[in-house]
Amino acid sequence: MHTPIATGAAIPAAVAEALAGGPGVLVGADDTRIPTGWQPQGPPLARDVAVLIGTSGSTGAPKGVLLTRDAIAASVRATHRRLGGAGHWVCPLPMHYVAGMMTAARAALGGGALSVVPSELTELPLRPGRNYLSVVAAQLHRALESDAITGALAGFDAILVGGSAIPAGLLHRGREAGLTLVPTYGMAETCGGCVYAGVPLDDVAVTIDDDDRISLSGPMVFSGYRLDPRLTEQVLAGRTLRTSDRGRWSQGRLQVLGRADDVVISGGSNVDLAHVQRVADDELGPGVLAVLAVPDERWGARIVALTDRDLDRTVITATLRRRLDAAAVPREVRRVAGLPRTSTGKIDRRVLRQRWNEES
Repeated sequence: MHTPIATGAAIPAAVAEALAGGPGVLVGADDTRIPTGWQPQGPPLARDVAVLIGTSGSTGAPKGVLLTRDAIAASVRATHRRLGGAGHWVCPLPMHYVAGMMTAARAALGGGALSVVPSELTELPLRPGRNYLSVVAAQLHRALESDAITGALAGFDAILVGGSAIPAGLLHRGREAGLTLVPTYGMAETCGGCVYAGVPLDDVAVTIDDDDRISLSGPMVFSGYRLDPRLTEQVLAGRTLRTSDRGRWSQGRLQVLGRADDVVISGGSNVDLAHVQRVADDELGPGVLAVLAVPDERWGARIVALTDRDLDRTVITATLRRRLDAAAVPREVRRVAGLPRTSTGKIDRRVLRQRWNEES
């Protein structure tokens, strides 16, 4: 028995039907790009599963995440409580990733309308009642360069910003422009964002272990990975997900530091790649520089960077030296034709590492 597949414009209706009690659905970019490990032609989804959706794949092969109706509904209720009530949702994101799919779920379960708009935010419809938008940081950065788009964004009751950490400078600029920005943290395994502006949503518990690893617990947590019980067992215990992210509490709010594998040793010094990337985003702008660690016989790991902009390499390194230790400053900066990105706007470091190795 084949699991129903929904792609593109068909996703909102298929998700709404699944949440209303219809068959669970696999959402994908298109029929030809469904990872074979998900096996849509394999065993049927469990009766309580509404959506099978992929992780972003920015650091490895996408995993098939199983989300139940109850988990999605719990996420929707908690989101609307935090934002001040149900409303209409505008989505400029790919619907086959959790951030986009959840706008459809919130509209369906909250009784609001859903408007799917271009990623450039050139269309931003507002309806009577409360209006919400979900974007990634790169979209917000481009939007703030346009007075017209910035003015339209100011009409939204809340703008969720997820997908990756939002640079502090960008957040400040947006709020100074009158935008109600809500940085979110979460993942496909938690039905998207479950921590808003550093504060867990209702019924969400956040714990941090001695290695700074973040665990998330609550009713929105996924039920497992499709046909991968071993991986499921490694990260999931009951309703608690042990993430691959590091974090700490700062003034009562969760601060996400980066992934556990972002810390590398270069020349005997620990280098936090996530911190280097945040500094680069703050100083040069989001997505201007992509920071990597590559194997090196002398240093163990060598910090390097790529950019698709016409920037002076000495200026880049001089700028970063003002805020970084010497070991963390990229030892080499390469110009590339374009920085590959996932369809959610994240820089695809897996592809970048492959290209670096091929050109070395």
